[in-house]
Parts: sequence; structure tokens; C-alpha cells
Amino acid sequence: MAFFRPGNREKDTKILPITKREPVRRQLSYAIANLQGIGARSGQEDSFTVANAFDVARIREEGMFFAVCYGMGGMKDGKLASETAVRCLRQSFLEMDRGSDMVAQLKGSVFQASSQVETLIGGDGGSTVVAGILYQGGLSYASVGDSYLYLLRDGVLLKLNVEHNLCHDRYLEAIREGDMAPISPSDIPEGEALTAFLGMVGLAEVDCSVRPLPLQEGDVLLACSDGVGGVLAPEEVLGALQEESVETMCARLEAGIVAHARPHQDNYTAVVVKCVL
Repeated sequence: MAFFRPGNREKDTKILPITKREPVRRQLSYAIANLQGIGARSGQEDSFTVANAFDVARIREEGMFFAVCYGMGGMKDGKLASETAVRCLRQSFLEMDRGSDMVAQLKGSVFQASSQVETLIGGDGGSTVVAGILYQGGLSYASVGDSYLYLLRDGVLLKLNVEHNLCHDRYLEAIREGDMAPISPSDIPEGEALTAFLGMVGLAEVDCSVRPLPLQEGDVLLACSDGVGGVLAPEEVLGALQEESVETMCARLEAGIVAHARPHQDNYTAVVVKCVL
């Protein structure tokens, strides 16, 4: 039962100002897992890192960082090159100014890592890289070489980065001349030969996002070395990334690599990130 005090209704009634409430935006969280194997090689020359993966407060304040680096086989000190690159990139991420352009800073950190590898090995060895920063709901990424960065969204698999190899360079030349016909590495002698890598003298190319790519719930990211992306067909990657958990995704990716049973299977490394609320 409600009781009302008698009196002047108009005088006694207080009108509270109406304040417009902005909808509460829930921040993305991330589930993350990785896989790594030697393949048919005698040792592991891939390196990877993830920063702030399991600290929600630091993810909100600083973002999360991942990088996969493949030490180039057939060249000097591949393991040293990839480890040096990963260490440099991780440290650069931790020191970034969150109020400034994250893409530009990431691109600069890749050039810095390349310079460190070059100084250490003298241009006779190197590493590929694919790296990303997840910050305020967006992805900033950069890559050099032939590593892969995939995005699965709403059942569609997209390759976000481009490869730095002779085949891709020839394809760009053909496009500039008006020829849009696809070119595969098998069409060109040594088409898979890299034209850019960390540690090369005078590195000038870094493939990177123009601005942070907005992410949404359910998005899945796969960053991997050529030992994964160069072995599994896109439809195999798609099937793996549609698994329920990131751990199962990694297990299916690895099972696919093993099933191919390549006699010269390279080292393989991958980081899988799923966006959740």
C-alpha cells in the first residue's frame, strides 16, 4: 500500500532531469592457444611470443601482443635470428605509447628488429615475422616474409597479409601492366624465394594494416609460419578454425600437417586467438 502526503501536488512534486545513458560497451576478451613442432628438421628454428595473454587488466590498459618468427633454413643462425626478432618485438610492444598510432609504432618495431638481426648476424641470416596487437577492440598487424595471418569471420576465411616472395612481386608487376590473371609459384622458377625478411641488408618492405581492424565476437585469428600456412589448404584451415575451442583448433591444424606427411616438412608454429565477450 502506498501513502501520499496531502498538499499542493504541483508544488510538492520534484521533476528530476532526464540524463541520457550511453549503452555499456562490453570489451572483447581473448582465448589463445599455440602449437609448435619440428617437422622433419633436426632442430627448431621458429620462435613465438605472446604478451599479456592472461592478464585482463593489462589487456585493457596495454593490449595483447603476439608474434611468430621463422628462422630461415639454409642461412646462418636461423634460431638466433628468430629469437632476437621475437625478443626485440616484445620489448618494443611493452614500451609503446598507447596514445599514439599503434600501427606506425608496430611497423617501426619491425624495422628495429630487422636492424638488430642484421647487426647480430651480418646479413647472412634472417627471419620472417607476423605480429599483431589487439588493443581497444582492434587489430594492428605487420608481416615480413612468407608467414601467414588469417581471419575467420562469420564462416569466411580471409588472408590479411601478403607474402614477400618472387611470385608475388611478379604478380604485382603483371597487375601494373593490366594483366589480372593469377600467378602461382609453380609458374615462376624459384617463385617461393623470399624478397624480404628480417635481417636482410636494406629491408624496405613491411606489410601492415593501414589502421586497426575492428574485431567482433566470434572472430578467430591464426598467425603461423609457412610450415603451417604453406602446407594446409585454405579449406583445411577453415575447418580447423571452426572448432569450438582454440585448443581443439590447434590440435586439428597439427593433425592436418601430420596427415600430409611431407618428407621435408619444415618447422611449424602457430598462435590462435578467438575473440569472446
